[in-house]
Amino acid sequence: MKTNKRITSFDDHLDQQYGKIGTESRQKFQEGFETFKIGVLIQEARKKQNLTQEQLAEKVGTTKNYISRIENNASDIRLSTLMRIIREGLGGHLTLNVEV
Repeated sequence: MKTNKRITSFDDHLDQQYGKIGTESRQKFQEGFETFKIGVLIQEARKKQNLTQEQLAEKVGTTKNYISRIENNASDIRLSTLMRIIREGLGGHLTLNVEV
């Protein structure tokens, strides 16, 4: 069986594209990725509960456009708003983890 020597691990790919862990460019990528994940998690939870963006927005007291921007990684989200979306809009809890 032939092996492809051009195949790299995902970590190697990230190192090549965004720099090593600890560099400014890698840190910016990681922060953006975490924001992206929040949007995806909200979207998945909303869909699991068969809610439209408009219905979720009404429950939380915001707009459909704002929910859409969060889900599509086009808007920063305040922690208080995130907590309200999860608690009041989705009936869940927010658990945070800090790594130092």
